[in-house]
Amino acid sequence: MTATLTAALVGHDSLTKKVLLVLGGTLVIALAAKVSVPMFPVPMTLQTLAVLVVGLTFGARLGAATLAAYLAQGAMGLPVFSPTTAPGLAAFAGPTAGFLLGFLLMAAVAGWASDRGWTRSLPGALFVALGASLLLYVPGLAWPAAAMGMAMPELLSGWMLPFLAGDAVKAVLAALVVTGGWAALRARSR
Repeated sequence: MTATLTAALVGHDSLTKKVLLVLGGTLVIALAAKVSVPMFPVPMTLQTLAVLVVGLTFGARLGAATLAAYLAQGAMGLPVFSPTTAPGLAAFAGPTAGFLLGFLLMAAVAGWASDRGWTRSLPGALFVALGASLLLYVPGLAWPAAAMGMAMPELLSGWMLPFLAGDAVKAVLAALVVTGGWAALRARSR
C-alpha cells in the first residue's frame, strides 16, 4: 500500500510528476503566505497550514524538496513570502528567518510520519500535525534569540504564545484535509 496521499492519488513514479508536485506545492504555500493577519513581530499567515498539508501529503523527501524550492524561490526575490517578510536573501537575515528555515523541518517531520502511515487516521494525523507545528518554534525562536539577542520571556510572550491557538487550529485543519483525502480515496476505490 502506498504511504503518502499524493503517491496514492497521482504517483511519484516519474520526474515530471515530482517536479509538477513541487511546483504546485510551492504555489500553494506562496498563496497561503499572502493570507496574512498583521501581528508583531511576525504576521499570522496560512503558510504553516500549507506547509503541513504539503508535508503530510507529499512525504518527507518530496515535502522537503518542495520547501527547499519554496525557500530558493524566495531567496531569488520571487514574491512567495508573506507581504511583511523582506524580499530576497534579506528574509534569511530578518526576524522570521528561523521560521522560514523551520518550514523545511516541519514538512520533513510531517512527511516522515506520513511515509510511515501515521497520518491515515485523524488521531494520528492530528498528533503529527500538532507535533510538527510545535517543532517549528525551535528554529523560529532560536534565530531571534541568537541573532538579535532576545530573551526567552520576550520570545515566548511575543513570538510564540499569541500564535499557539492559531497554529493548533491550522494543525486540526491540516489533519482533516489529509484524513479526508484518504477517506475519499478509500470511497472511490470501492
